Amino acid sequence: MKALSLKQPWAELVVSGRKTIELRNWETKFRGEFLIHASKSPNKKAMERFCFKELPLGCIVGKATLVSVKHYKTIDEFNADAEKHFATPGWYDEKAKGFVLKNASRLEPQPLKGQLNFFEVPWNDQRTQKLTEY
Repeated sequence: MKALSLKQPWAELVVSGRKTIELRNWETKFRGEFLIHASKSPNKKAMERFCFKELPLGCIVGKATLVSVKHYKTIDEFNADAEKHFATPGWYDEKAKGFVLKNASRLEPQPLKGQLNFFEVPWNDQRTQKLTEY
């Protein structure tokens, strides 16, 4: 199964259903369910901004479904989705892509080393929702 690493608190905001657009500066043709991986290093300013003191790091924390990718052609389009992507106020990048997420859910944290981009994770039967042994 595919996985995507996000820094905390972004991973937490996605699995809690509050963040429904994940911002990236690259395109993907992938659509479907994937695992949310919380990277080892958090975004400290964002942790403070959202009043989190401690969140799981270096592990799978949930899953979501990528249903489409938005291409933000103007800052107005980007700002219209502010309550969905939670970008730092005033931040905008003309290369920004919005990965539109649905059906986010939390899973029991399971340690795993992250990678860049979408990456493959050995994932056992959906009923057990566990990482398989390497």
